Amino acid sequence: MRRDCGAGAPSTHLSDVANDPLARPGVTRTQLFVPESVLDDLRHRLETVRWPDHETVSDTSQGLPLARAQRLVEHWCTRYDWRRFETTLNDLGHYRTQIEGLNLHFLHVRSPHHDATPLILTHGWPGSFIEFLRATGPLTNPTAHGGTAADAFHVVAPGLPGFGFSDKPTTTGWTVERIADAWAQLMQRLGYHRYIAQGGDWGGAVTHALAALGPDGLAGIHLNFPPFLFNPPLDGIASVDEQRSLQQLKTFQQDGAGYHRVQSTRPQTIGYGLTDSPVGLAAWIFEKFDDWTDTARHPEHVIPLDIMLDNIMLYWLSRSAASSARLYWQNESLDLSRAPQVPVGISAFPAEIVRIPRVWAQRAYSGLIYFNDVARGGHFAAFEQPGLFAGELRAFARRLAEAL
Repeated sequence: MRRDCGAGAPSTHLSDVANDPLARPGVTRTQLFVPESVLDDLRHRLETVRWPDHETVSDTSQGLPLARAQRLVEHWCTRYDWRRFETTLNDLGHYRTQIEGLNLHFLHVRSPHHDATPLILTHGWPGSFIEFLRATGPLTNPTAHGGTAADAFHVVAPGLPGFGFSDKPTTTGWTVERIADAWAQLMQRLGYHRYIAQGGDWGGAVTHALAALGPDGLAGIHLNFPPFLFNPPLDGIASVDEQRSLQQLKTFQQDGAGYHRVQSTRPQTIGYGLTDSPVGLAAWIFEKFDDWTDTARHPEHVIPLDIMLDNIMLYWLSRSAASSARLYWQNESLDLSRAPQVPVGISAFPAEIVRIPRVWAQRAYSGLIYFNDVARGGHFAAFEQPGLFAGELRAFARRLAEAL
């Protein structure tokens, strides 16, 4: 297929759906359909990839090994089915609404239990709302997944500005605080007057900012990667647990934070390659699943390869490599000085980039009412362990109900 040099920005591939029962003023249900010509272009690029030479080491110290990248791309090119994901998403229900001049895209799945607790879930990079899809069933319909009706949630999972099918900011100023304010407006617009917020990675920073904002209706927050981890609350001589976490932080800063430095200083430059090359984009993202999951570098053992590719496809189809990277540039310095105005819960997953010591959580959040060391899971908690993730949110919600 012929590709025009300098082709402009694509459509979002979304169309509006009329007469949806969950629609509210200013909120529109959408339908996703990607033209076959766009998928043909992707297949052409995958089939004609120019590979680099083989790494000169036998480990991952130089990045994602060539053989693993080739297996990923071969699966993407010959066995992956995008239409399966389109159908899943359209059946679940996803929406758009305009806030602060941006059309924000979000998943909205109501529980069959009318009195369910509204819950807003916020992803990070290189994730998306897709991280939460496998947890949606246990969260919204707990009676079918080992819980009770009292454990049910109505799930809202928005795409961060510049990610996926949410609009890309055209000016600076979209800090985590501004995103948090937009989330508060979204929940109000959906008619949710008491809700819980959850997040990890950038989602943790947004959720912390939301709690610091303290909007009417926010009852509590739950975090699986709190923003204080890169600036830990130390006090006196570090315990054994703290020393272990500090060593993990040092290792990450020395060996694992290259992507962070690039995206926080040159997001536009890295965006050219990642927007033009699906293989480059896939390697840039898949390496993080490889590094940050609780799988001994076999993320496909807990996250099916097709589902990881769903996430990669979202970045590819929306051309959001540069716009998502700009979140790092915009928020290179986080202000954590404002304390949350609501109770806080934290779940520490064992293979997190930096394991969360309980004492750090206690020092960072005077309103901490829940802390648990989880048996399995890493940085992508909901993606890796949807059942355990849902269980943590149920436990926090119960504790919150007792505290209030």
